[in-house]
Amino acid sequence: MRRRSAAAKAAIPESAGSGKKRPWRSWSLRRQLLVGILVPTLLVICFNTWSLHRKALVALNTAYDRTLLASAKSISEELDVTGYDELAELRAIVPYSAQEAFETDNQSRLFYRVSNLQGELISGFAELPVWRGSIPARPPYAALVDFYDDHFRGAPVRVAVLLQPVSSSEGRGMAMIQVAETLELREAAALQILWDTMARQLMLIVVIALIVVLVVQRATRPVRQLSQTIQTRREDDLSPIDGASAPRELQPLIDATNDVMQRLSHLLEHQQRFVRDASHQLRTPLAVLKTQVQSALRDDLPHRQALEEIGGTIERATQLANQMLALAKVEQLRQQSQPAVVRWDDVLRDVALDISPLIAQSDLDFGIQTAPAPILAHEWMLRELCRNLLHNAIRHTPEHGALNVTLQVSGNEAVLTIADSGPGIDAELASRLFQPFSAGDVRAGSGLGLAICQQIVLAVGGSVALRNRVDGAGQILGLDAVVTLPHAAPESAR
Repeated sequence: MRRRSAAAKAAIPESAGSGKKRPWRSWSLRRQLLVGILVPTLLVICFNTWSLHRKALVALNTAYDRTLLASAKSISEELDVTGYDELAELRAIVPYSAQEAFETDNQSRLFYRVSNLQGELISGFAELPVWRGSIPARPPYAALVDFYDDHFRGAPVRVAVLLQPVSSSEGRGMAMIQVAETLELREAAALQILWDTMARQLMLIVVIALIVVLVVQRATRPVRQLSQTIQTRREDDLSPIDGASAPRELQPLIDATNDVMQRLSHLLEHQQRFVRDASHQLRTPLAVLKTQVQSALRDDLPHRQALEEIGGTIERATQLANQMLALAKVEQLRQQSQPAVVRWDDVLRDVALDISPLIAQSDLDFGIQTAPAPILAHEWMLRELCRNLLHNAIRHTPEHGALNVTLQVSGNEAVLTIADSGPGIDAELASRLFQPFSAGDVRAGSGLGLAICQQIVLAVGGSVALRNRVDGAGQILGLDAVVTLPHAAPESAR
């Protein structure tokens, strides 16, 4: 087994080696919707249950406190007094009816204590702690009453204290009546309310969960159908997806997918056409080259002549291969990101300088005039466009002839005119010169130069045309190759 290099190990993400996954992002859409809906709902229901339980305790305390107050008032009705104010002596006879409300359930226990304001016991349980608090500024009832929690005989109790004025024909005084109740009945009632509330909330959670499952299942059905439709397609089926019945939220996804499929279909078609054309066009020069080599081996021709013919065949095959690769590169650049702004006039002068030996070899009367022309395009495209047009013009211009190149800017367009002094073209040939492998003279070219120019111009968003230049008598003076490209905005050229 081969060992991985340190660079290869470093290139492997940590998550791939440890097997850890990001759980949330790896979940299905249905699972994310279910968890995203049910978890907040469950939290809200739990908070609501806790809040309802607290409110139930408050309501229970209010209800049982009212009963405590009623017991204290029942005790106050049986008080008697002799003497006035500080000399008052209180007497209490507590009826059984004051305790009856707390003893019928055999759960709660009731304790009471009657004393004067100084805390001196008059009746009841002496060990019940004396109240040392104060009456609220706004008591809950129309009485001098206070409620508080305490402990008695090791158990928590709820205590109501009532300050009750007592008067009779023999005196007047103030009694302090304390009634304490153990909390068994309150706690049992609160627990029962809690269980009932939780049962209802649990039923609510089940109902919500079922509704969410059904709704999510129905809402995600178009996504599953779309996924199944794409999965069941043939590998070569790049036709657009029919999204007429899909929900509105899926339309952007369907449109983007159709756009990608359209581009893939275009690229696949271009690739297939390139392979088909390459296999067809290269077969002929290779067959010719094979025949020429066999002829040279048989000494049918002088060696120098045979080598010259072989060299010419190789040169034409090389030119054909280069132009086919250039045509493929144009399509590749069309699929790339937004190009930068390029000065077309600079590119044109650089290309003219590169091919100046060809101009000098034919002794042409060459003239060039340019104006600043920023174009939003790939520099290679503009360079290839200028090179192909100038090569064609040089090839068709007779020796000592004139070749003029003009680049002007008019409004929002930049116009390149390459005017040669050749024989021009006839109307029938002009209609198909921009098609691949349609050359005016098959011995002089591959027929791809103008096709490359047209593809470049279309990619940039312009136009190209070939027009015969005639005089007043209708005689052809030459051919004008006119290329019009959109001029880049001033702010884009910065």
